[in-house]
Amino acid sequence: MAKAKAPAARSTNTRSEKTARGPAKTAHANGHANGHASGHAKQHVAAVTPAASAAGRGWDYAPAPETVKVAIAERYGHYINGRFVESAGGGTFETINPATEAVLSRVADGTSADVDAAVGAARAALGAWQALPGAERGKYLYRIARRIQERARELAVLETLDGGKPIRESRDVDVPLAAHHFFYYAGWADKLAYAFPGVREPRAVGVCGQVIPWNFPLLMAAWKIAPALAAGNTVVLKPAETPPLTPLRLAEIFHVVGLPAGVVNIVTGAGATGAAVVNHPGVDKVAFTGSTEVGKRIAMAVAGTGKRLTLELGGKSANIIFDDASIDQAVEGIVEGIFFNQGHVCCAGSRLLVQEGVVDEVVRKLRLRLKSLRVGDPMDKNTDLGAINSRAQLEKIRHYIGVGKDEGAELFEGGAGALPSRGYFCKPCVFTGVQPAHTIARDEIFGPVLTVMTFRTPEEALLRANNTPYGLAAGVWTDKGSKVLHIARKLEAGVLWLNTYNRFDAASPFGGYKESGFGREGGLHGLKPYVNVDA
Repeated sequence: MAKAKAPAARSTNTRSEKTARGPAKTAHANGHANGHASGHAKQHVAAVTPAASAAGRGWDYAPAPETVKVAIAERYGHYINGRFVESAGGGTFETINPATEAVLSRVADGTSADVDAAVGAARAALGAWQALPGAERGKYLYRIARRIQERARELAVLETLDGGKPIRESRDVDVPLAAHHFFYYAGWADKLAYAFPGVREPRAVGVCGQVIPWNFPLLMAAWKIAPALAAGNTVVLKPAETPPLTPLRLAEIFHVVGLPAGVVNIVTGAGATGAAVVNHPGVDKVAFTGSTEVGKRIAMAVAGTGKRLTLELGGKSANIIFDDASIDQAVEGIVEGIFFNQGHVCCAGSRLLVQEGVVDEVVRKLRLRLKSLRVGDPMDKNTDLGAINSRAQLEKIRHYIGVGKDEGAELFEGGAGALPSRGYFCKPCVFTGVQPAHTIARDEIFGPVLTVMTFRTPEEALLRANNTPYGLAAGVWTDKGSKVLHIARKLEAGVLWLNTYNRFDAASPFGGYKESGFGREGGLHGLKPYVNVDA
């Protein structure tokens, strides 16, 4: 999940007045468009510290729970050849609400036989789908996009229940962007002959095996399926095992809009199921989003097979604050960059580089801002940080927090109030006194953990920003246009945000360099891996 987004003031939330003693202090940030990837900067039109609230001098938020009830079946099968079917092996696994630890449903655990059936269905459907005029394929994508919009609230609730992210983020980011990608690539379906200079008749690659991660299940499915279908390919999709429900609900949408059987097949399961998709000889193109470790194994498996491959892997992105930046705006961008989706974002701005002259001011304002972040029920519209996706991921985050303290960094934990007694929750964390050699400054933690380091000159900022095996994204904050261009040209990152962070658009390519993968998703660049252009 290039993207660009600017921090903004959040929508007004339900709140209860604790007292009438004077007006609450108001903190506004810049407004944004629909592509804004989170709501931390958007939300707080007014804020008081928890201490002030407790002392009766301010106000606190009243509960604002999402009230829509979504039907969830007790059991889900694979979606193969236009039908939901049980696993050939009969196995299932539980999918759990990470905020309550309650079991939501049981989902089919895919085997190699299931993958073989899905690839066979995709191969059988390929000829007719590829032969369909581009305008007709586009109509199906338009129908899918419109149906996503019609069922937006249902999809947002399901995404939050199954994945733990705040309902506001599911509602305002994930679902609208998923629809946006289908709308965008529907427009390309009948224009392929004009998309690539010198190539008048681009052809589909064939059957595409796609493996997506657990942090954005619906949006990642849209990222991968939409360009593949627009180009005339068929798809076998393997969602992550922890939140598989929205991709399966997307399969229901495919069925409702009349997408021909076999054009999209969804096989659920764990890592072995994904490996079966990648290694299947009937797959012509592999697209993977996930960890760098798994991406390396996939690259070795695909090497020499003739399969096309795109990888969007991990990151340890730098967010660079110069002393001439608008500090208040930058602080909102910092919060947006690392705490969106609890830090479960491959391009999260997890390394904060601050010029020495303003580091004290930035850290002071950042700590104050963290005290106002609400950690809790993801279904509450006031929540800033929801639940960590799984117990295993929470334990990993806690491990890195312990390592950071052991290595001598100073930990500050934010969050307004205590954590819920049940579920997988973690307070937003900021480490200061971090050195580039520290483990927390090198490893991708994939959680709400920010490391703060300093620099003196632009050259030192570049040196530290590029001192990583990753190269997915970076942010730069300054009011000097010449400095922006100078730094941007020398940053080794696939996506750059300038005076903003985490803004996404279907028309912008996204992807990385070095160990963050290769290939692009989104925009015309994201269409190219799904067509043969060797005319």
